[in-house]
Amino acid sequence: MTDLSQIRSQFPILGQQIHGHQLIYLDSAATAQKPQCVIDAESAFYSTINAGVHRGAHELAARSTTAFEDARAKVARFVGANYADGEQEIVITAGATASLNLLATAFGNASQGRGGSAANRFALKPGDEIVVSKAEHHSVLLPFQELAARTGATLKRFDLSPDGRMLSDTAEEVITDRAKIVAVTHISNVTGAITDLAPIVKRAHEVGALVILDACQSVPHIKVDLHALGVDFAVWSAHKMYGPTGVGFLYGRRELLEALPPAAFGGSMVELAWMERPAQYMDPPARFEAGTQPVAQVVAAGVAAEWMLAIGMDTIENHERAITERLLRLGDIEGVRILGPRTGVARIGTVAFDVEGVHPHDVGQFVDAQGIAIRVGHHCAQPVHRHFGLFASNRASTGVYNTINEADRLIEAVGKVRPFFKV
Repeated sequence: MTDLSQIRSQFPILGQQIHGHQLIYLDSAATAQKPQCVIDAESAFYSTINAGVHRGAHELAARSTTAFEDARAKVARFVGANYADGEQEIVITAGATASLNLLATAFGNASQGRGGSAANRFALKPGDEIVVSKAEHHSVLLPFQELAARTGATLKRFDLSPDGRMLSDTAEEVITDRAKIVAVTHISNVTGAITDLAPIVKRAHEVGALVILDACQSVPHIKVDLHALGVDFAVWSAHKMYGPTGVGFLYGRRELLEALPPAAFGGSMVELAWMERPAQYMDPPARFEAGTQPVAQVVAAGVAAEWMLAIGMDTIENHERAITERLLRLGDIEGVRILGPRTGVARIGTVAFDVEGVHPHDVGQFVDAQGIAIRVGHHCAQPVHRHFGLFASNRASTGVYNTINEADRLIEAVGKVRPFFKV
């Protein structure tokens, strides 16, 4: 499937009018809209095979479990992870935020001696270092900030260039031999800049640190092969890759998942439980999937991954690159400043901007009145906004369903903002 002219028609929500205008949705970095095949998959699960997974002997339970594990395999293939029995590298979570908190909690548990000698590689102590960056979403920053506070480790950071790119070439000095964790974003949800990961991964592994990648903004927009990137863990959310909300994924190299202690406890993650002694936990990924899973949503997320692969990630990337180049013309408007690279090189169509003299919420409401949906606020990334001397901004972000004409409509609308507010 390479013809994108009919893509928009697969998204029923985009057929409506907002304030008398045809809806233009430019907020995919927050959450992407869902194609009909994904909506149908979730509905079909409930109407045909709804049952608990991995815990029943009846036919519906068997079918449900098969669909659930098939979806895991589809997502694994989508990002280049292992998916064969006994080799699975994808853990189902409630979202990327949940995945990051799972890791931070598991590392904290290891720091308290949980998991035995195999988990020592995850343990932190005073004097150890956790490295993040000023570009991080709060879902990366806060869990590891808290982990540092609990363990006595020191939080360090990569700085940013004037246009918001992570200074990867400083890896030699930022990542010292005291570093245990390096947690960075693949693509900033504010600047749209793609991080040069190679020097970061290389340096981290030289000193024995583990690399955790926030892939929320990369997985939906560019081809991602986690094995090729060489990262140790990665997280992302289904709802940003045209799938349902309430589902996320944690990738971990198999040998690391096998050594990592669990972070949540309950049903379906324990092999043997006793009153008198500690439980024996199941092998991953089950060890990290306590309780009832969002099975229908996971199945639909697998359909979303399959749908994107059918289109082709190169096709999606090329399509969005053209729209990105057009959106960057926002910076040509008098009084408008783009937060991030001004060219389309090594960046995606997430374009945050500031309109001088007009509050971002006023800008957002002005363009919304013309049927255009963009994001306003700090986008859960306050440090990067402070880097640009701001507290908030507007953000347009593309999806596979957007067009050049829609980018032009936004540019036209933003061009009218300052005159309207008499700035």
